[in-house]
Amino acid sequence: MFPLGSRLNERGRVEVGGCDTVELAREFGTPAYVVAEDDLRARARAFVQAGATAGHADFHTVFASKAFPCTAVLALFAQEGLWCDVASGGELHLALNAGYAAERIVMHGNAKSEAELQMVLETRVGLIVVDNFDELDRLERLIAGDAHGREPQGVLIRVTPDVRGETHEKISTGQADSKFGFSMDDARAAIERVEGIDGLELAGLHAHIGSQLLELDPFRCEVAELAKLGSETHPPGGFSVWDLGGGLGVAYTESQPSPPTIEEYVGMLVRGAREHGMDAPGKRLLIEPGRALTANAGVTLYTVESVKRNVSTWVGVDGGMSDNLRPMLYCASYEAHVADRFGGATSCVLAGKHCESGDVIVREALLDDPRPGDVIVTPATGAYGFAMANNYNGVPRPPVIFCRDGDAREVVRRESFDDLIARDVR
Repeated sequence: MFPLGSRLNERGRVEVGGCDTVELAREFGTPAYVVAEDDLRARARAFVQAGATAGHADFHTVFASKAFPCTAVLALFAQEGLWCDVASGGELHLALNAGYAAERIVMHGNAKSEAELQMVLETRVGLIVVDNFDELDRLERLIAGDAHGREPQGVLIRVTPDVRGETHEKISTGQADSKFGFSMDDARAAIERVEGIDGLELAGLHAHIGSQLLELDPFRCEVAELAKLGSETHPPGGFSVWDLGGGLGVAYTESQPSPPTIEEYVGMLVRGAREHGMDAPGKRLLIEPGRALTANAGVTLYTVESVKRNVSTWVGVDGGMSDNLRPMLYCASYEAHVADRFGGATSCVLAGKHCESGDVIVREALLDDPRPGDVIVTPATGAYGFAMANNYNGVPRPPVIFCRDGDAREVVRRESFDDLIARDVR
């Protein structure tokens, strides 16, 4: 679950990116998101290499930026040659600011506003993933009112292929009745509609069946369904761009099944594409991992504020649902450890500081005699913690600390109390 290169150092403390987590807590305070920079780079390179090894000439990894929309993370992946997936005008702004070329950006969203679509068209992003007929109406109107002579805007049609993976219902997206995309029947009408709009170029199809998937079979079914639709509507060989979305799961606890490796996942997708004629010359294959790039690169540090022994042992820390909302939204499971006494045996409830009974980070944490002042390390928090961070109970959001070769640097500062009122109009 921990970032690559993590270890227990000579003092018996958890070390991330060569940095002692107890010392990090003292220097930067807690809660804090700590990220191993080399881990991010290693995973990005693993995806790129897996595509090359699998033999697809035009294969690209598109970072699903919603997983960790931090400028430093985005800039690092841009340096590593990844593309970027955004789902709002704000995420588009972040990606451009971090150094992404517009043509390497894919714009998503099931309810894109007219202002966002105008921004996307003016920016000239590489691809717009069209989700519904109302969006097509807006795009047609905006393009008709634009200046003549511009290059056509590339679009993908998002399809819900009625393929389900084994995951929480709130992060399942490929079923027939989904908030995202066109049904297989409506997709045919959407394809015809796009081809009748001057200024839009139908590049291909997109699908995403869910997140935190630990088996490969659903992805195989997804590829087959997309290929079937493509061959029916654009024979021979379907479209020039196939975007297979993301969804590869990661390890959050020792007890969960091991996820497929990056190499297994990418290799299976490329073989499936080849089997269905998606890897012919001139065809581009995109995948959109998010958590698989960032989750295990990050840990969150907390400080124990209280220990209560009622029916259960309740360990209260200085963070919680304001820095990691996933346990409350999805019943997501995590592990936790005392930073300088790793591998405890006392079953505890690791609880947050917020005024909600549901503010529990880890329901069954095995901690070694937790005491006030202890630093707690929760691994695998590099995806969606920062993205979903909030100010519930007026708690300032944590900083992001990059660690590499024993050096730590703050890439996002901790919010202050003054930040909480910075947008007030008086």
